[in-house]
Amino acid sequence: MTRIAALMIALTTLAACETAEGFGRDVEDLGENIQDEAD
Repeated sequence: MTRIAALMIALTTLAACETAEGFGRDVEDLGENIQDEAD
């Protein structure tokens, strides 16, 4: 039972990191697009 709980926590953490990384890339792309429009 403890192994399953640890595995679930690890998978949730990994998924959260992937989501945050993707969100960071989206924000970076948005910033670059705004800069390009300003130029």
